Amino acid sequence: MVFHVRTMSRADFDFAVRITGPVGWGLGEQDFEFMMELEPAGCFVLLDDSDKVGIATTVSYSKLGWFGNLIVEKSKRNRGGGTLLVKHALKYLTEKNVQTLGLYAYIEKIPFYKRLGFECDSEFIVLKGKAFSSPARPNVRKAEKQELTEVIAFDQSCFGACRRKMLEPILMDSDNLCFVSTEEGQISGFAIAKVYRGEAELGPLAFKREKAKTAVDLLKTTLSALKGLETSVFVPKKEKRIVSTLLESGFHKSFRVERMFHGSSATEECVYMAESLERG
Repeated sequence: MVFHVRTMSRADFDFAVRITGPVGWGLGEQDFEFMMELEPAGCFVLLDDSDKVGIATTVSYSKLGWFGNLIVEKSKRNRGGGTLLVKHALKYLTEKNVQTLGLYAYIEKIPFYKRLGFECDSEFIVLKGKAFSSPARPNVRKAEKQELTEVIAFDQSCFGACRRKMLEPILMDSDNLCFVSTEEGQISGFAIAKVYRGEAELGPLAFKREKAKTAVDLLKTTLSALKGLETSVFVPKKEKRIVSTLLESGFHKSFRVERMFHGSSATEECVYMAESLERG
């Protein structure tokens, strides 16, 4: 058995959906199409001779990259295929001058990534539940179109790299939502929700660490706008106020992941809820 890796093409979308289906990731062909639009040469297929047996995706944001959607067919695991995909992704991103690679690892996969040079940074909890309504917050409102550049700049200050190429199409999609909190005419936090297939993902949500109340206001306002939709959020475990607000409102813990980095860790100037597990 000799594994090798090639770049993903549109002809591989059906396989990508099929291999990820049994693990419940809920990904459709449009998800992989979006990943390839973001990083055309950074999505990969693992081959055993000519048979497709695994995939992985990456996205680069200048000096910071993100790795996700690593999966190998069950019958082909523990034979080096997953390691080959990670090393191939690292080589690809290094050649693009990426200095730090981040990922969200399932808890049982932490030892695997540690062996490849990744270090644990912080634990995130994936919570799911039905969005609920709550009273309006006077300091939170829908973002105006002309503010989207400011939202992207605020995200960069929190995430540590510019993600315009990803956030701009999300923000320009009329099905999605973006709320901002403002103080003295300046954005002090924002929340984005992606709506698709009758469900929603809330994130990213970011605010300066000293503005803890901002997070709950943003969270509740966004969930009010999503009322009735099944919603997922990816929250740092240490942000107890956010976690408790969601649990008290009927959300439940689905699973845990560990944010890990190969290279220096992300900035801690902001509190940051993830956009997605595969894109950071």
